[in-house]
Amino acid sequence: MVVSGYDKDAYGRLLMNYWKGDKEAMAIFERDDGMVQHGSCTGGYFAEYRNWPKHQREAIRLASGRVLDIGCGAGRVLLYLQSKGQEAVGIDTSPLALEVCRMRGANDVRLVSLMKIDASLGKFDAVVMYGNNFGLVGTPERGHRWLKKMLRHTTPRGRIIAECLDPYRSPLPEHREYHRYNRRRGRMAGQARIRVRFLWTSSDWFDLLLVSEKELENIVQNTGWHIGRIIETENIFYVAILEKD
Repeated sequence: MVVSGYDKDAYGRLLMNYWKGDKEAMAIFERDDGMVQHGSCTGGYFAEYRNWPKHQREAIRLASGRVLDIGCGAGRVLLYLQSKGQEAVGIDTSPLALEVCRMRGANDVRLVSLMKIDASLGKFDAVVMYGNNFGLVGTPERGHRWLKKMLRHTTPRGRIIAECLDPYRSPLPEHREYHRYNRRRGRMAGQARIRVRFLWTSSDWFDLLLVSEKELENIVQNTGWHIGRIIETENIFYVAILEKD
């Protein structure tokens, strides 16, 4: 039975079901070229710090002061920072995900998209975007505008810790074909249009921007930010540490 107001919150329903004991809960991701793919283990959204990937454990050390966690999901970053005595604010567009955060002990979570960040949230010393959440900017143009906007919502020493997925590192032919499909449509190769499905629930379609380090550098140019450091991995992910010019 669909609950009114939550009928499109597939991601949040996934997290809620897992939290309530369904350890087999797994999302389905559908792409606009027709590809359908099962997600990875949902337990990763609830992982404690010791079980995070090495690059995430390394990068989070740079999240000092007051921190904004964009796409906070089940709250793993928030809970870790709170355990260190830091003030952390989480934002997400999933109402059910925020309910899970609160039930797990997150102090401050709000239903806000990254494009709707405003002065009511205050200013932050660090912004964390784990789980490829930099990709939520959707398009290179929106990413450029968002970075310029975030100059106002961060302190002079503010930094953005952006985990990204490099689409060109994937060896799978179906992804390379999708890159060509995107280019024929005048889109960036890694500009994926997807939706999330879980049980009877489907999210709206949205753009998720997957960028190489060079493409990210082009987006960042002339925004008031620069890439201060890249933390590499042995897989398709990397973390870019963005600092103010």
